[in-house]
Amino acid sequence: MQPFELITQSIQHEITPYVHRRRFKKGESLFCNGELMHYFYIVVSGKIKNYQLNLENAKEQTIFIFREGDMFDTIILLDGEVHDVMYESLEDTEVIELPIEKVRELIHHNPEFNKNFFPYLAKQMRSMEETATDISLYSTSERLIKLLLQNLDPTNKMKYNLIHGLSHTEIANLIGTVRHVVERHLKALKEDGLIDIKNKKLQILDAKKLLEKIKLF
Repeated sequence: MQPFELITQSIQHEITPYVHRRRFKKGESLFCNGELMHYFYIVVSGKIKNYQLNLENAKEQTIFIFREGDMFDTIILLDGEVHDVMYESLEDTEVIELPIEKVRELIHHNPEFNKNFFPYLAKQMRSMEETATDISLYSTSERLIKLLLQNLDPTNKMKYNLIHGLSHTEIANLIGTVRHVVERHLKALKEDGLIDIKNKKLQILDAKKLLEKIKLF
């Protein structure tokens, strides 16, 4: 999804005076000064995660990883309330910054924008719902296998190629566990001949057996 895919040419012309491009460095903590109450963002390139952190035990849960064409913060956009999550740039990243009130105007007055925006919003919600239910219903091993398979599924717009370039720690944060657990499961899958890992690149050797492990069908 391209950053301006949801916006017709006439709307692009309307908002161009308000568009500002921003760049963030890998590892940078973002939006610590309340920017999300005033601006809405579309990712041009790179990756940004939003996450929660338990300060008492340092446990981290990634809620979403935004990539090219993704938009945020849709929750603040819709309800106008502070969203108590944190943001970090996982790669050198470029975003489009728009005044949030201009985006609200589009929602209220432009049906063409809404035809694309609300289905996209539904996909975000489904992805977050899936994360929540997976943590409750599947073991860490099953959650990892499911993520590996989704990562290679081009029809899964939210997960396809999602973990490319991510560290084991970041993969662990996505499925609600810790790095050494992910590494242990990957080692076991490799020993079973289901995956191979060379030069930090993971290859699935037997997708059918991986599917059988989590009984998706």
